[in-house]
Amino acid sequence: MSEKSEPIYIGHRQRLKERFIRSEGADMADYEAVELLLTYAIPRRDVKPLAKALIKEFGSFAGVISAPMDRLLEVSGIKDNSAVLIKFVEFAAKKLSWQNLAFEDAPYITSTDSLIEFCRCSMGYSEVEVLRLIYVDSKLKVIGTEILQKGSISSVNISPRDIVTKALKKNASGIIMVHNHPSGDPRPSKNDIEATKSVKLACDAVGVTLHEHIVITPSDFYSFAQRHLII
Repeated sequence: MSEKSEPIYIGHRQRLKERFIRSEGADMADYEAVELLLTYAIPRRDVKPLAKALIKEFGSFAGVISAPMDRLLEVSGIKDNSAVLIKFVEFAAKKLSWQNLAFEDAPYITSTDSLIEFCRCSMGYSEVEVLRLIYVDSKLKVIGTEILQKGSISSVNISPRDIVTKALKKNASGIIMVHNHPSGDPRPSKNDIEATKSVKLACDAVGVTLHEHIVITPSDFYSFAQRHLII
């Protein structure tokens, strides 16, 4: 290769960008999507091997962007610029899913799909169990959300008293509980079912409606309301 010749990966990068423009990424493998992303953080290097290494480590494109910052930085070749860009994509996905759920001009939970999308983006890939509350008014207008607890890989503490206290402070008429199962199995445990019953009783006592409890995983979910476990 002469001194004036471009490295082979330059042409490959351009073809990758052109493919994305044509299909908006619909025909791209996960490693190719990661590879395209890395080209904007690492301008002078063939990043295909690094993209494949990230997919091998974290399993999928979603797994890569959801990986904790410190875990990303442990992968050889990933520096601050790359890690920040990857985490920004996760931030953008969460922001988009939240605004689809609670957009100013249409701030009502009108579909299970938008609710599940937000839950999955915001916590479905967490490596430990997380308990999130979504606060709504009497018309199911979203008025806020927060992470109430972070637990271990297989459990999270669900305190009816804390949940009711938070709902009353937010002046919420109702709440939606969401927690994730890192195992990938959305079926609730016996403790999940008993805790949900306790939260329902506590909410009823103060006039707050428990609308739903969702268990979310990267590829599935379990709805207590759909299974008539909240009555």
